[in-house]
Amino acid sequence: MGFLDNLKAKLAPAKDKVSDLAQQHGDKIEQGLDKAAQTVDSKTKGKYSDKIGTGTDKAKDALGRLSNKEDGTGTPPPAA
Repeated sequence: MGFLDNLKAKLAPAKDKVSDLAQQHGDKIEQGLDKAAQTVDSKTKGKYSDKIGTGTDKAKDALGRLSNKEDGTGTPPPAA
């Protein structure tokens, strides 16, 4: 096994834990992202609104990918 394989194996439990937390608290995390984006936007007086919006959208997309555990077929499991 190479170095990266060992690292991936050791980080797998942490990834599972983060995924579980994202599933449980995704709505709160998104609210926090929105609040942070609004605060930064107001502090910069709207100068970077487009960049802040883009960053917030990318963070929400990443959160969505983390919270959807895939079933091995490339599609997220159906909602329960």
